[in-house]
Amino acid sequence: MKRNSEMSDQPDQLDVFPTSVDLTRIDEEMNMRRFYRICLQPDLFGGVTLVREWGRIGFRGQSMAMRHADEGEAVTALMKLAATKTRRGYRDARESGTPEDDSEA
Repeated sequence: MKRNSEMSDQPDQLDVFPTSVDLTRIDEEMNMRRFYRICLQPDLFGGVTLVREWGRIGFRGQSMAMRHADEGEAVTALMKLAATKTRRGYRDARESGTPEDDSEA
């Protein structure tokens, strides 16, 4: 007999760790308005891709994708990147109160 997890596509574990992080760094004196977005996406081969996007708020910016063998490894990488950016002055985009405007891209 199959277990419930084998009969459905639902994972055994609930999502406890974040799968996306949106950060901003704004310093009006330095004319700095940056965003940094990190998200996890499943790939076709059973792994997880960590996608990083960064640039000036209101513009398209750049992106980079890194493939990881499993979700745990990808979540660890996401948390490390978010911690590094937070130490460098980036803050949660929801806390900063300035929504990103991609209309200028």
